[in-house]
Amino acid sequence: MTRTPHSASRILSALVISTALAGLVPALAAPAVAAPLSAAAGSAVEAGKGKVKLDGKLGKDHVKVNEKVDLKGNLKVLDAARSEAVLETVIVQQLRAGTWVNIADTTCRPNGGFSFSLSFSLSATVSLRLYHPETTLYAAAYSASTFTLRVG
Repeated sequence: MTRTPHSASRILSALVISTALAGLVPALAAPAVAAPLSAAAGSAVEAGKGKVKLDGKLGKDHVKVNEKVDLKGNLKVLDAARSEAVLETVIVQQLRAGTWVNIADTTCRPNGGFSFSLSFSLSATVSLRLYHPETTLYAAAYSASTFTLRVG
C-alpha cells in the first residue's frame, strides 16, 4: 500500500482530534462546578443535614447607576430540631454570561434576617439570587426565585 502526503496528514489530524477528545471526556463526565440555572428548589438535602430556605426581596426593581438598593431577607431552618445558634453565610450571586458569580456576602443566625446594600456601576438588567453554601449542619440552598433589577 502506498501512502500519499494527504493520507499522512489525515492520520495526523485524526490522531490530534482523538487526543483532544480523550482529554475532554473526563471534564465532561465530571460534575458541574457552577450551580445549574434551573435550581428553583429552595434547598437540597444531604444525608444528616438540616434543610434551610432563603427568602428575600429587593427594595426597588429599578435604580439609577451607582444608586444603592437594599436586598433584605431571612434564612429559615425547616428542621426545627436543628436550629443552631451559629452564624451562617448568605451570598448574593449575579448571573453573568450564564454563570452565577458571587458579588456580596454576609452572615446571619438561622431563623434570622439579613440585609445587603448593593449598587451597580453600569446600566443593565441584572439577575440576582441568594445562596447558602453547604455547611456541617445545613445543606446548600438557593432562593426559590431570582430577582431582576433594572439599572439605568
